[in-house]
Amino acid sequence: MPLQSLARHRRTAAVVTAAALLLALSACASGSATSTSASVPATASSGLPSSHVHGLSVNAETGQILLATHEGLFDISTNTAVKIGATNDLMGFTPTMEEGVFYASGHPGQGSSLPSPLGLIKTTDGGRTWDQLSRQGESDFHALTMTKSGIVGHDGTMRTSADGKNWKTVPVGFAPAVLAGNPYSETVLATTREGVQRSVDGGNTWTLNSAAPLIQFAAFASATDAVGIAPDGAVYISPDAGATWKNTGRIEGGAQALAASEGSEGSPWIWAATPDGLVVSTDGGATFRPADAA
Repeated sequence: MPLQSLARHRRTAAVVTAAALLLALSACASGSATSTSASVPATASSGLPSSHVHGLSVNAETGQILLATHEGLFDISTNTAVKIGATNDLMGFTPTMEEGVFYASGHPGQGSSLPSPLGLIKTTDGGRTWDQLSRQGESDFHALTMTKSGIVGHDGTMRTSADGKNWKTVPVGFAPAVLAGNPYSETVLATTREGVQRSVDGGNTWTLNSAAPLIQFAAFASATDAVGIAPDGAVYISPDAGATWKNTGRIEGGAQALAASEGSEGSPWIWAATPDGLVVSTDGGATFRPADAA
């Protein structure tokens, strides 16, 4: 199925969130910057425009698929990756409930006029231009997500913000690799070396879920359905926003980024950027295939 036709097979038209940073377990005044879009050949090794993918977003209504990478933001909805906007290393990236509206953080790249680090930046035109909201020159949010009440980010310190400009510091004893939230819920998941930390109040308080598997990447398919991928590629789904988890399959070759959306009969659709390209599962992680063959 062509990627543009994904919307006809979804029950929901919500923009899907995707938390997608490389795991620390194993790895490692307003202004705007503008640039024209350009087509970029996909890399021969993986079919993706960059070997460093930090974020993945899928719009279930339009079928648009975006990659936030070391080399900038790319639309990979078709076989040709299209670069959007200036070259910024988008370490943190999260969509919102509004089409074309995203928050990001990271570092400016060649040709970008934004400060370093980026702080929190926002686009309302799908990534073509970015407005500087707060903490420019101060914060590089490697982990970033949206909740019903606002933004949760980690730049070495956990912070929450209702408006993207004023921040509250949240003392925590862990460093999240990934923050996964949903604009329709207050629940946030944080993947850590110790396990999955869970917040049910928009990131203000946290509890370690000692019964959860060790998860490397996490994403919400809806306000309650969550997906996780372990370091060994095992795929887990949770029907209760990360409280309990069930192993449903395995993804080969490892993942760099993860996204999910509602599916039929309780099985979410799962997208993953892998070293071999973008893959998708339509059966809750039991099987994966190249996304352009979906």
